[in-house]
Amino acid sequence: MTTERPLRVAIIGAGPAGTYAADILSKSDVPTSIDIIERLPAPFGLVRYGVAPDHPRIKQIVVALANVLGRGDIRLLANVNIGTDLTLQDLRDHYDAVIFATGAFKDSDLNIPGIDLDGSYGAADFVSWFDGHPDVPRTWPLEAKEVAVFGVGNVALDVARILAKHPKDLASTEVPANVMELLEASPVTDVHVFGRRGPAQVKFSPLELRELGHVPDVDVVVYPEDYDFDEASIDAAENNKQTKQVVKTLTDWTLREPGNASRRIHLHFLQSPHEVLGEDGKVTGVRVERTALQGDGTVKGTGEFIDYPVQAVYRAVGYYGTEIDGVPFDASKGTIANEAGRVVDGGDVVPGFYTTGWIKRGPVGLIGHTKSDAQETIANLVEDAPRLYAETQAGAQQLSPDNLLHLLKDRGVDVVQWHDWEILDQHERALGEADGRERVKIVPRDEMTDIALKRA
Repeated sequence: MTTERPLRVAIIGAGPAGTYAADILSKSDVPTSIDIIERLPAPFGLVRYGVAPDHPRIKQIVVALANVLGRGDIRLLANVNIGTDLTLQDLRDHYDAVIFATGAFKDSDLNIPGIDLDGSYGAADFVSWFDGHPDVPRTWPLEAKEVAVFGVGNVALDVARILAKHPKDLASTEVPANVMELLEASPVTDVHVFGRRGPAQVKFSPLELRELGHVPDVDVVVYPEDYDFDEASIDAAENNKQTKQVVKTLTDWTLREPGNASRRIHLHFLQSPHEVLGEDGKVTGVRVERTALQGDGTVKGTGEFIDYPVQAVYRAVGYYGTEIDGVPFDASKGTIANEAGRVVDGGDVVPGFYTTGWIKRGPVGLIGHTKSDAQETIANLVEDAPRLYAETQAGAQQLSPDNLLHLLKDRGVDVVQWHDWEILDQHERALGEADGRERVKIVPRDEMTDIALKRA
């Protein structure tokens, strides 16, 4: 395709989805000028603020993302919020196309009685706290000896492990100092993880599950009566490699002798959350209903209920996307309304608007799955490129990369670009090196921007 100027594209969100999309688009046959606009002062999205600090292997995804953002052909504009610092009309005025890659960082609801009691929390909020997210409170009420976690995915494991793990075993990670201080004061002894289906239906990854069995002075407790396998379960365990590994690990644990660790993580299957129990407005327990497999991997309630005394509850039943004013949203899925990455409104394509990642397809799959997701969106954008050029040609004089920076400066926005992030990154690494850690994460937003922009 020949054109007098590159296609101007804004990607909203500097996490894996947005960065992969930028990388794929930059290597297409369409000449492009790409800005990644990120609302936080730091890039990398859920890899920085949604992965537990004791998972350094997953954190290494940052290296791949940094290689893309640091190449020089993609511009990072961080600490810029869509809706306040920039409007959708601003984006339309300054870009030929916009790709929304804002992810999903809110907790999905769990509609059971008592879920709003004091002591009931969303797992995503807890993860944001222990990962030092700048937009969440610095404190967390870690006052419970016994805790319930609803959900059997990797986030549930992260929550259970961080709650039960002795803080000294987190000391080498990037866990912020304020988090460490509160974890050290936590009185927790038992964390109960509940799944409504059987061992063959859990969503734990094999590696994360195996690692759970090696946490110092923390016993994993399982219950043989929670183990049942219907036809679909047996088929999955025989024909799916991941399920086979997970089932083997869980089954092996039923054969172990009880330990004498000071803390325990209990894994309960075939028990569906029914009610959060409370007294004087505070969580005092949970009531679950025993379920039975139906042959196809689904379950049905049996009418048998079990109560567990706990003083805190965490729901880890999935993430939910955040609506952007003016962008069509499918509330039933928690996603931007789209067809194969093209944003749609009532079935009609919204010209120039695209989406990718969890805000496109929902919070399912691992981080690597966002690559194939981005490829579909970018293929459609490239196909639409001739129309995108034609529709914005009249306003082409506004499409200079400098114009948007001038606009943000005039509005008093402290834009953090890649070279600014590198200053903050080096500062965090230097703090970590002094403590024998990879980094010490700066948490307050103002402090992050002051360091990045050399005001501190």
